[in-house]
Amino acid sequence: MHIHYISEENSILNHFLTQLRDVHIQKDSMRFRKNIERIGEIMAYELSKTLEYKDIKVQTPLGIKETTTVADNVVLCSILRAGLALHQGFMNFFDDAENGFVSAYRHHYNNDDNFEILVEYQAAPSFQNKNLILIDPMLATGQSIVAVLKKLHLEQKPKEIHIAVVIAAPEGIAYLEEHLPKNCHLWVAACDEKLNEKNYIVPGLGDAGDLAYGSKL
Repeated sequence: MHIHYISEENSILNHFLTQLRDVHIQKDSMRFRKNIERIGEIMAYELSKTLEYKDIKVQTPLGIKETTTVADNVVLCSILRAGLALHQGFMNFFDDAENGFVSAYRHHYNNDDNFEILVEYQAAPSFQNKNLILIDPMLATGQSIVAVLKKLHLEQKPKEIHIAVVIAAPEGIAYLEEHLPKNCHLWVAACDEKLNEKNYIVPGLGDAGDLAYGSKL
């Protein structure tokens, strides 16, 4: 798997990440969503450098300009609900992309720390020969992403698979490397220290879905 760490050099990205983590700034859910969206825009720009382009000629008011445009077909697919704000950031740049949505959650079948990933609702276009960008802010154990990809393209073969996450744990990255094809791309804004005993990312930022959209029952 090809891993792209995009916060290794100082940039405005790290500023947005800092605000996402700050427990005082987190109280403003609109600001939290906006910062996630901004990070999505930065990631989309960096990812766009790996796509294929084609030469075109465009008519300007004063002449003809030879330039390039994206040749690849792109499908953005978010894991509900936490992925929605990050998805918006990608849509701001890939405005011609098709869009898909899928639900995945931890089912604690014994009401303890043990869980299985349940993937239920999905609404997505065909991925055949397209660039699939799977969007989820937090990569903890990696089980959700693997379960979603298995469900989404059992009979379809994307041209390339890109996974975009804001914060990842080393354990989740290792799990993806073990279970996904080697030609997948993982885009990581920040890699944190570890998972705790409940499989939450430390230091992380908390529950991204709750912080963006409010606590759930």
